[in-house]
Amino acid sequence: MTTAHHQRMSGVDTAWLRMDSAANSMVIVGITVTETPVRPAEFRRLVRDRFLCFPRFRQRPVSDALGASWVEDADFDLDAHVKLVALTGPDGRTELAALAADLASTPLDASRPLWQIHLVKHYAGGSAWITRIHHCYADGIAMIRVLLSMTEDRASARNAGSADRRTPGPGRRRRIDLLPLIDWVGQISPPAGDVLETAISEGAHLLETGLHQALHPEQAVALARHAGGMVGELAKVIALSDDPATPLRGALSGRKAIAWADPFPLEGIRAVGRALDCTINDVLMSTVAGALGGYLRDQGHDVQGLRIRATVPVNLRGPEQVLSLGNCFGLIFVEMPLGMRNPLRRLYAMHATLAGLKGSMQPPMTLAMLGLLGMLPAAVQAPAIELFSRKGTAVVSNVPGPKTPLYLCGQRISEMFFWVPQSGSMGVGVSVLTYAGRVHVGMIADRNLVPEPRQVVDRFAPEFEKLRSSVSVGALAAGNKARKAAKRRGPAKSVRPKRPRKPKSAVGD
Repeated sequence: MTTAHHQRMSGVDTAWLRMDSAANSMVIVGITVTETPVRPAEFRRLVRDRFLCFPRFRQRPVSDALGASWVEDADFDLDAHVKLVALTGPDGRTELAALAADLASTPLDASRPLWQIHLVKHYAGGSAWITRIHHCYADGIAMIRVLLSMTEDRASARNAGSADRRTPGPGRRRRIDLLPLIDWVGQISPPAGDVLETAISEGAHLLETGLHQALHPEQAVALARHAGGMVGELAKVIALSDDPATPLRGALSGRKAIAWADPFPLEGIRAVGRALDCTINDVLMSTVAGALGGYLRDQGHDVQGLRIRATVPVNLRGPEQVLSLGNCFGLIFVEMPLGMRNPLRRLYAMHATLAGLKGSMQPPMTLAMLGLLGMLPAAVQAPAIELFSRKGTAVVSNVPGPKTPLYLCGQRISEMFFWVPQSGSMGVGVSVLTYAGRVHVGMIADRNLVPEPRQVVDRFAPEFEKLRSSVSVGALAAGNKARKAAKRRGPAKSVRPKRPRKPKSAVGD
């Protein structure tokens, strides 16, 4: 039974709740930075009035023999969730990363709603805050709505300096235009396909509400059409070999290390993709592979011919689902050629791999599997998750964010980073977020595997520059070859013009 104080948790969200382990907490960690300081009192009011307008964040998950429920926290205390902290030592990146890593290694208090925000009042001339939210509350797409509900555009931020600087209260909520959000979310990650997306949405719904419920005829037809493909995809994934033993896989300590690179322009990535007929995602994934491979070589490891798999989230939300919390995404297993040093060869190998996965049934299959695991006894889930986690080495997430700057409490947000959790025996995660025309790359890793992830993320920009240089050199070589060929042919001979015929269509002139 569902009431205002007690709501049954979906099978997928239950699976994420149960996925916590001593080595890996299923908590999404984010860092947001403003150019100028944010006032703590104003920030706290903003959280109270705009973050908590989502009732879910006043609820905590409670497990039982049949799954879990959302239960209203009768003793909800905002001070337990919003903390004002100071960095130890200089207010620089090293200190902020150390604090974020410590928080990422610390489980959230299960007796309260599973989220917390730490505001660092003084950071690099502005402010920063570290957000931790358990994955059972929402996936990345759902969290976008939460972020946008807390921010302003440039015009609103300009007006924030007026006498009426109050944050709208529960009875005076700011109107949020959601149409740009819907358009933007549709571009976050490629849908699984028109019919496929419909079938999967219905398939996940069936798993969560019970097969006994009646289906509309068109739903039954769509589901039946793709059920065989999902079963076949599951068999193929189970048949995949375990990922090879590398320093990126091993015993986990449960202590995390976090790092991020200086943001760099997105336009360069886009230009290289256009020049080579590849997507932005192809270029980004290839660059991640190059950075990981280069890191292992620098550590003295032989990576010749090495290929590992990354699990990559794929959005399965339709536009009509954007406005809800919860999880609605699947995963694909992507082979990454870490041992391929030539950046052009690596890019085209990455392009071929991702093109081969386009329209794959892996994302809906993994979503359906999570829904099923959330309905089964908890003892069944851990072995199943470990079976899948052994097929990959890292989680790599790429989310296109807002194209224009956002403002919070009137202050411009200059940087945004996030780190996704890893499940089972995986201990490495790379997150790429594009925001306001720049690419933000972050990495989280178990300290037993990568003690200093900064050594990896600092390779990202140089690896991309190698690719861009290869494109420039290739274009120059092609131009020289064309000029030499023209020189060998000699000067063009003069030809008497013929009598013009009746003009044809000018298309292509």
